[in-house]
Amino acid sequence: MKHKTELLRPRKKPFKYVLIGLIISLGLVCLYNGSSLAPGLRADVSDDGADPVIGGFVRKRDDLDDLFEDQEHNPDIPKNIPVCDMKYSELIPCLDRNLIYQLKLKPNLTLMEHYERHCPPPERRYNCLIPPPIGYKIPVRWPASRDEVWKANIPHTHLASEKSDQNWMVVVGDKIKFPGGGTHFHDGADKYISAIAGVYEIRTPGTHPPLCSSDDDPDANWNVVMKACITPYSAKVHREKGSGLEPWPKRLTAATPRLDEIGTSPQEFQEDTSIWYDRVSEYWKQMKSVIHKNSIRNVMDMNSNLGGFSAALKDKDVWVMNVAPVNASSRLKIIYDRGLIGTVHDWCESFSTYPRTYDLLHAWKVFSEIEDRGCSIEDLLIEMDRILRPDGFVIVRDRALVINYIRKFLTALRWDGWLLEVEPKTDSLSLSEERVLFARKKLWDEATTI
Repeated sequence: MKHKTELLRPRKKPFKYVLIGLIISLGLVCLYNGSSLAPGLRADVSDDGADPVIGGFVRKRDDLDDLFEDQEHNPDIPKNIPVCDMKYSELIPCLDRNLIYQLKLKPNLTLMEHYERHCPPPERRYNCLIPPPIGYKIPVRWPASRDEVWKANIPHTHLASEKSDQNWMVVVGDKIKFPGGGTHFHDGADKYISAIAGVYEIRTPGTHPPLCSSDDDPDANWNVVMKACITPYSAKVHREKGSGLEPWPKRLTAATPRLDEIGTSPQEFQEDTSIWYDRVSEYWKQMKSVIHKNSIRNVMDMNSNLGGFSAALKDKDVWVMNVAPVNASSRLKIIYDRGLIGTVHDWCESFSTYPRTYDLLHAWKVFSEIEDRGCSIEDLLIEMDRILRPDGFVIVRDRALVINYIRKFLTALRWDGWLLEVEPKTDSLSLSEERVLFARKKLWDEATTI
């Protein structure tokens, strides 16, 4: 309103009002279509004129059952999904510094809030497949992958020269090798560890962090403000003077004393362990003909429950990231008590990991759970594609209607390298009719996209 006084002149009113009206109208149009004006994105446009690259899938919750039933004539199922610009080949949506600036967030830099998760709202999500780097190859198989990787898969060879004095990584032909013996620390890791060990000893009296209040829930760890306190041991730990855990590897299948904190009996725990052993054995039988030796190393269980899936893989040369849903975060401590690793996550959001991290994703009832909460199945499929390596596998175990719906997206996702759907044996964990879908992601580049 720099020239507000001019609006009082009668001869200027019509023109000014028309101009203001046009500006407001243009602003509304830009706001409505703003996501399609995002910089740096491909200009692919779907048949209906909507931008297929940015903006989450939106659907009314009441229409979902109809959606599953009437798939043949459903216009919402895409025949193909566009590929993101190559500059997004390493995108981690909830750790995207550019998003902070685009949304004009004001994180506290002193508290390093700009390094925390800041997830894009639905209208800013990427509806496109994250492309692999140019020249990407199927990763070197374990255990050789500890010592060397394909150079094309990690387009950051400048680190080799920057870390040359530490013997950290060396470019040799089309590979990057890790000679060993070098570290991030100029004086060596052993001296660094010793320095850390001595830090606590030199704290002055009165500066030790206090114990958290007994009213605090130590299992509530999603979107909860951190407090400068230490969670005290439970009364049981004090009473028994220890955790009561069995030594490894017996603890992997032994009932942990903390089961009663989540309302699970030792008998239920043992039954769960037995069921998952049978399930995983059947999964491996179905996949045996297409799994190459040492081709599966990084595994994620997207709904870990008590960790039975991970425990059943104890004889396989793999490691498993167990993911507890936010509404069952208290079960994560059972994962830890079994000697496994895990985290809590809300699958309505992107997972904080690098693209192409996992060789196998296992999703048991994950899609039904997010659908019940009104979140997008399509968004989750695109996120799973982001974190799944080319030639990697997905195992989806869910309601038959959900499986049928997901199958419609497999070609668009390039997950049709190998497909199999089976009707599993019923067990006490299956409260309704379930199907198991196996799919394999193809290795592709922009030159071979649909």
